[in-house]
Amino acid sequence: MWTGLPAIIFGSAFIINSTTSAFIGLSVLLCTRVLAWDDILKTKGAWDTITWFSALVMMASFLSKLGLTNCFSQTAGNAIDHLGIGSIGGMLLLVLIYVYSHYFFASTTAHIMAMFAAFFTAGLALGTPPILLYLILAFSSSLMISLTHYATGTAAIIFGFGYTTLAEWWKVGFILSVVNLLIWLVIGGLWWKLLGYW
Repeated sequence: MWTGLPAIIFGSAFIINSTTSAFIGLSVLLCTRVLAWDDILKTKGAWDTITWFSALVMMASFLSKLGLTNCFSQTAGNAIDHLGIGSIGGMLLLVLIYVYSHYFFASTTAHIMAMFAAFFTAGLALGTPPILLYLILAFSSSLMISLTHYATGTAAIIFGFGYTTLAEWWKVGFILSVVNLLIWLVIGGLWWKLLGYW
C-alpha cells in the first residue's frame, strides 16, 4: 500500500494515502498482537517525531500550494541578479539557498517538487549553463537530507532510535553538508568542465 502497488495493479480507484497505509499497518500489528498498545506508548520519541514530521510536511505542501516557494525563488533570483556576481557566482548562491532552505521542509520530495523547477528557472535567468545547473541542483537534492532529524522520512526513523542528540545531529549534518557541497561543486564542477558540460 505504501508504494502504491494496489493502484498499479487495480487502477487509480485503489490509490491509498501513505498515512492511511501506515495506520492500516499499525492496526494489523495491534490486531495480530505482534505489538501491544503499551509497546507503542513506550516509544515517546517516535510519537514526538511523527507529530513534528506530519506538521512540517503539511506546512511545506501548503506553502507550495499558496505559491510562496515560487515567489521565494523568484525573489532570490532577482536579488542575486542585482548583486552582479555573474552566472556562476549566482548559481552558487542559488544552490546554497536551495540546500539550506531544506531546514524548513520535512520531506525531500516536497522540497524538490516545490523548489527544484523554480530554482532551475531562476538559475537559467541568471545565464547559468543548463546542464551544470541541473546536475548541481539534482545532486544537492540528495545532499541536503542529512541536515536535520526531520529532513526525510528515514532520518526521522533513525533519530528515533536515540543514538544521537538533536544538537549533535544538526551540527554534524551542517558540517557534512558543507563538505559534500565542496566536493560536488569543486571536484564535480571541474570534472563536468572537463566533460564539456559548461
